[in-house]
Amino acid sequence: MQRITILGATGSIGVSTLDVIARHPERYSVHALSAHSKVEELAAQCQRFRPARAVVGSEAAASQLAALLRAMKLDTQVEWGEAALCAIASASETDAVMAAIVGAAGLAPTLAAARAGKKVMLANKEALVMSGQLFMDAVRDSGAVLLPIDSEHNAIFQCLPAGYNRVPAAAGVTKILLTASGGPFLKRAVETLDKVTPDEACKHPKWVMGRKISVDSATMMNKGLEVIEAHWLFGAPAEQIEVVIHPQSVIHSMVSYNDGSVLAELGNPDMRTPIAHALAYPERVASGVAQLDLTQIGTLQFEKPDFARFPCLALAYEALRAGGTAPALLNAANEVAVQAFLDQRIGFRQIDRLIAAVMDKLPHGAATSIEAVMAQDALARTAAEELMSTLGADPSVDTRSAVA
Repeated sequence: MQRITILGATGSIGVSTLDVIARHPERYSVHALSAHSKVEELAAQCQRFRPARAVVGSEAAASQLAALLRAMKLDTQVEWGEAALCAIASASETDAVMAAIVGAAGLAPTLAAARAGKKVMLANKEALVMSGQLFMDAVRDSGAVLLPIDSEHNAIFQCLPAGYNRVPAAAGVTKILLTASGGPFLKRAVETLDKVTPDEACKHPKWVMGRKISVDSATMMNKGLEVIEAHWLFGAPAEQIEVVIHPQSVIHSMVSYNDGSVLAELGNPDMRTPIAHALAYPERVASGVAQLDLTQIGTLQFEKPDFARFPCLALAYEALRAGGTAPALLNAANEVAVQAFLDQRIGFRQIDRLIAAVMDKLPHGAATSIEAVMAQDALARTAAEELMSTLGADPSVDTRSAVA
């Protein structure tokens, strides 16, 4: 019986994880669940899965959750704050941690799980984007098992040989091919992108995701962050990580070998597949996902990404090559910019320009500690807000030029 802690239980990954767990009550139990502010949803999950502990983001939310659980006659212990998240991630009663908190907020508890030697099922890409070397060192030093949950990285993991040790040449790997759907604006005229609304950006053609990740997919920053994540997971330099647009989202990613072989992992676009793979690894269990019928798909298409259409992808490659805290600056500026777009403070095409302006403004430091990384994260957020203060919500304003 594996005891599971889910960080970010009310998000799409958390809900899908609980769906898979519910299909195998003989294999999995839930030790702890966390949510930031969705108290009623978390209470309903506690009622069904009976965790020993539940963590929320604030004292007020904790009081509300505790009252709901008392009414349900549940004895789940309620806690709140980052320290509590780190505690449930590293608890001796936990065997495996699903790290699914979106954004920089998930960094500390995910790192705590790695340092505690847990099986870490990594859906929080920011842990590697912001502090890749620190995180991989923690995994190595503690003996933690790191399993990627992003469909692309999980696919790559499955296509690599057993025992792969982050040295592409030793395994005959020549290239990692990250597939991308292209999001909702793959064919939309570039000159009209400054008129994109938040609702339009959040209508992904294939995946059901939260609003922040949906916007990241529309700008392809999500894929850029995955390029950085792939570098740390698989030890490949930027030159060996290629993004391929694949609108059908059937091939989740591929690995190219020096003998000319290309191995691909295929499946219907449903996050329960990589979640089930990680939960049961190295075994396999039913995920609830329908079997893929290639005869119904008919055609698989591929194309190169257009960096003029997706400048955020180019910015991510720049940050990876720069190294140090550059990816942390990129990530922080993006989080601020995306939220500002969702709040209609800036236009869609100002997202990439604001990120570029922050990257131009701040020097890159060395990612020698979590404190150094978080300090750069804070600087980038402050800089992004300051740069935005000079702008209105007019989407036609070129953020980078306006603040130069």
